Amino acid sequence: MKTIDLNCDFGESFGVYRLGKEEILPYITSVNIACGFHAGDPLVMRQTVQLAIRHGVAIGAHPGFPDLLGFGRRMMAVSPEEVYAYVVYQIGALAAFVKAEGGVMTHVKPHGALYNMAAKDARISEAIAKAVYDVDPTLILYGLAGSELIRAGQAQGLQTASEVFADRTYQADGSLTPRSDPQAIIADEDEAVKQVLMMVCDRHVRSVQGTAVAIEADTVCLHGDNEQAVRFAKRLHEALQNEGIAIQAMRKETRR
Repeated sequence: MKTIDLNCDFGESFGVYRLGKEEILPYITSVNIACGFHAGDPLVMRQTVQLAIRHGVAIGAHPGFPDLLGFGRRMMAVSPEEVYAYVVYQIGALAAFVKAEGGVMTHVKPHGALYNMAAKDARISEAIAKAVYDVDPTLILYGLAGSELIRAGQAQGLQTASEVFADRTYQADGSLTPRSDPQAIIADEDEAVKQVLMMVCDRHVRSVQGTAVAIEADTVCLHGDNEQAVRFAKRLHEALQNEGIAIQAMRKETRR
């Protein structure tokens, strides 16, 4: 049976600012928890880990750039050494909360601009992969399907998860359409569900240029920071089940 993981970036509140909806948790299988750089704070991190454990969803670290004002979505001029340190630091911070709460961390997924840079920049992706491996070689590295990050993770000896996006459009080279482009976001829920089913079942996606792009889909990212997030997650969950697709978190492979 075909299986798919549904993941959501979570725990992105900090201080008095609130973002994300707990009601989405029954419809997803993995959460990527902000580690205090682009969002999140110690209290939010702990509470989010507790929520994830309570709902039985897989826990992952979501490291990003140290850029609260830009929500980690602004490019930064950083060296591979800095990226390595950023990722180790943030995984370590979340791992402490996961351990304290009796949970298990399963994966790492970079956030925002760091994610996008790693998709195309081999030096950045290699630094991320090495950081993940050095902290815990059993962690699964999530990255954009077909990207440099997936290649770097595999070269490092990590288990990887090829990620696709429900509400983002794609370019002919398999990259995501930049958010600055008016065509970047799929607002129509019918179209978003159709795109996910195409990627999961038929292993390709239609680019904004009109071409069919081959794609691997191990996990689907659902954005939880909009008003329709919970409704869409429920709808997509049901659509996948109706196609006979099992929805479950990524499982760590046994590696020698």
